[in-house]
Amino acid sequence: MRRALLPAAALAGALALTSCGAGSDSGSGSDSSTAELSVSASYMPQPVSADMAAGFLTITNKGSTKDELTSVTSNVAGEVTMHSTVGGAMEEKTGFAVPAHGQLVFKSGGNHLMFEKLKHKPAQGQKVTLKLTFAKSGPLTVEMPVKSATYNPSTGH
Repeated sequence: MRRALLPAAALAGALALTSCGAGSDSGSGSDSSTAELSVSASYMPQPVSADMAAGFLTITNKGSTKDELTSVTSNVAGEVTMHSTVGGAMEEKTGFAVPAHGQLVFKSGGNHLMFEKLKHKPAQGQKVTLKLTFAKSGPLTVEMPVKSATYNPSTGH
């Protein structure tokens, strides 16, 4: 009887752990006060320069707590910086808010990532690995595909 209880207890514990941080619609309890982050629509236009490239993606937060993207690193660049573009002027940022129940969008002509001091020039069809670091949540690793230099997600080209 004791042998049967151990696997059952282990399974119950694992199920309890996997439900932590998943949030709930009730808004009560500590589980609903976490950010639930995911990344979509990531891409890097094939760089035209040998030492610099841009990157774009969308971070979605389905949780009830805001978070902040504090840094980005990549296997292909010596440094990745975050920038906003307002009125045609680009400004480097040390962080970007990821609103609760909202999105942080990096797109051409707006917020974007700059891959500086490239270790090699990524080519179309390759993937670049990114590590996104947040103020509250754990890091996210993203495989960003390299698209054509003229790729536009609204047209797919």
